[in-house]
Amino acid sequence: MAVSDSAQQQSKPASAPISGIALLVASAFFMAFLDGTVIATALPDMARSFGVSAVDLNIGITAYLLTLAALIPASGWVAEHFGARTVFSVALAIFTFSSLLCGLAESATQFVLLRVVQGIGGAMMVPVGHLVVLRTAPKDQLIKAIATLTWPALVAPIIGPPLGGFITSYASWHWIFFLNVPLGIIAIIIALRLMPNQKPKGKLPFDSRGFLSTGITMLCLVSRLEMLSQQQSHPTYAFAVIAAGMLALFWAIKHLRTASTPLIRLDALSVPTFRITMRGGFVLRATISSVPFLLPLMFQVGFGMDAFHSGALMLAVFAGNLTMKPATTPLIRYFGFKKLLIGNGILCVLSL
Repeated sequence: MAVSDSAQQQSKPASAPISGIALLVASAFFMAFLDGTVIATALPDMARSFGVSAVDLNIGITAYLLTLAALIPASGWVAEHFGARTVFSVALAIFTFSSLLCGLAESATQFVLLRVVQGIGGAMMVPVGHLVVLRTAPKDQLIKAIATLTWPALVAPIIGPPLGGFITSYASWHWIFFLNVPLGIIAIIIALRLMPNQKPKGKLPFDSRGFLSTGITMLCLVSRLEMLSQQQSHPTYAFAVIAAGMLALFWAIKHLRTASTPLIRLDALSVPTFRITMRGGFVLRATISSVPFLLPLMFQVGFGMDAFHSGALMLAVFAGNLTMKPATTPLIRYFGFKKLLIGNGILCVLSL
């Protein structure tokens, strides 16, 4: 049955709609990833509106990203049970409506809570979109589809700060969120018309223990990192939070190793290249990904620049990404993965 279904997918003339699905998902990814960094240059203005400091308001970024991290593991199960098109469309609706409410927020507390809701929509969009593209794309278009999905993660964190600075300087920070509304409505309409609603026959039980343990782990560890950025942080409370996070981490690892249907399959780490990428790559990605968050704040709070000029300086990083992207494949073929990764790591360290 699986072979015949695959043959039918490849035989029907659906190559054009499949590329359209990849573009739709990539656009949704761009909107979700952009919201993770676009407010970086707007934080000082937003903080003045809410009557708090700019550093204290960075919890709005943290809350959004924490929600993404905590809920993404469960999104695959949700898509399997309710259908990818339904989940993707509902996620777009949640993200769009919460964006409108974020723009209407009148206090820092309201804003942070609405960012959590926005993160719920983003967490459902990203992995479900990946799932749909990988299932519908023919093998001869798979690399092209994956490349299309990769661009938002590269471009959005860099273009976010200058875009946020431009909007904040020449309009208002509220429009950062209001602009998501028409884009989200258009994406929902296209998703309902274009995206298939695939439902598998077999339904696995939800790993509630895995979801709870990984969620507590992420909540505690990221909350602890947030405390480190605050000048007034009680050490006893911070130690208790990190201890709870480590206990939850051990609980999560033990459960995921022994569960029959784990939320996250740790056996993928048995592949050496994947294991090395996750361990070493995690440190490098965390370092590089912090640049679009830290530099705009340094330019404004430390150097006294306005939001627009602060964001414009971030275009240098974006220019570097665009310049190197066409050369990536030739460099890999010439130097090989190992030499290129080591050399690239050294260059990243020296440049930082």
